[in-house]
Amino acid sequence: MANIEASETQNLPTAPALLQTPLYETIQKLKPRMTDFSGYSMPVQFAGINQEHQAVRTNAGIFDISHMGKFLFRGKNLIEKLQELVPSDLSRLQAGQAQYTVLLNGQGGILDDIIFYYQGCDDGGIHAGVMIVNAATKSQDKAWILTHLEAVNGENPEPVLMQDVSKDKVLIAIQGPKAVEYIQPFVKADLSVVKAFGHLESEVLGGVGFLARTGYTGEDGFEVMVDPEIGIKLWEFLIEAGVIPCGLGARDTLRLEAAMGLYGQDIDAHTTPLEAGLNWVVHLESKGDFIGRPVLEKQKQEGVKKRLVGLQMQGRNIARHGYPVLYEGKQVGVVTSGAPAPFLGYPIALALVASELSTVGQELQIEIRGKSYPAVVVKKPFYRSTSRLSK
Repeated sequence: MANIEASETQNLPTAPALLQTPLYETIQKLKPRMTDFSGYSMPVQFAGINQEHQAVRTNAGIFDISHMGKFLFRGKNLIEKLQELVPSDLSRLQAGQAQYTVLLNGQGGILDDIIFYYQGCDDGGIHAGVMIVNAATKSQDKAWILTHLEAVNGENPEPVLMQDVSKDKVLIAIQGPKAVEYIQPFVKADLSVVKAFGHLESEVLGGVGFLARTGYTGEDGFEVMVDPEIGIKLWEFLIEAGVIPCGLGARDTLRLEAAMGLYGQDIDAHTTPLEAGLNWVVHLESKGDFIGRPVLEKQKQEGVKKRLVGLQMQGRNIARHGYPVLYEGKQVGVVTSGAPAPFLGYPIALALVASELSTVGQELQIEIRGKSYPAVVVKKPFYRSTSRLSK
């Protein structure tokens, strides 16, 4: 009987091993606390979330974000074809500029939020660009984009080409008011001339690097994409220079203070950009047709029924994802993200609530373990970096 049970146990399916970024072994030397994130073994914290959070707000922190999706595009009709996938007018981009935007389904729901970096057009009329997408959605994003491109390419002798370099490149984020000071010694180009959401290619430690003045913390800084061997050296040199290593925990509290939505929590396939407060990425007047346009046009005319708002708790209680939002004893929404705000010093949250209750100053309640606690709708973002605004 024991032998039969052992044999049966051996035939049971095992959980797939977690993936590792090229920086995994280097990061392990710092003895971080690890977690499973989107199938990757990722650091959730090093010295501690609060310490890492404060380092980014006051000095500089470094994140391994190599798990994210990285797509390269080339083609004569690149901008024209990508226009059909997003509500933003990509034709307005000049070489070296980027657009935060969203991929939409036919119902106007957000399949993912992305950044598209336009690299310009060569003498042969070939446009080039880079797209960074979320780790959890990169496979479905790739399939969605490829299906669309295959449909429009058809028998076109000059199709738009897409290359997935997600596993081939390291992606590092150096964030904070002093981030540029730390990274400049390792980069040939003058980074001070790069504006917010600007980007360029330059020599980094003897190799070619893609550097973008973007991030997910609400602070100034750069995201750097390089080959693994260069990425390992860059990480080690920046740590030696005094940049604080940061994990996913601080990344989450930083982005929440900056009121940046997290895909799968604050925004998803059932939320439109207008409901999510991303009106600024929807350019109905300046571009033609795109997937989901009829839904957004209708919402623009009639208004939305729910909105993503910022909440400040009136006390020390913490609103968490999934907690009910109440008004006069009735549920009127749900918390999508919530946490203590380390830099601000009080608990904050994002929540989807009925649009008529989304005005700044509106008093609401959050149900926490069967009891109601007061919260007030406040203007987003909760935190705004003066150093980032000056760039």
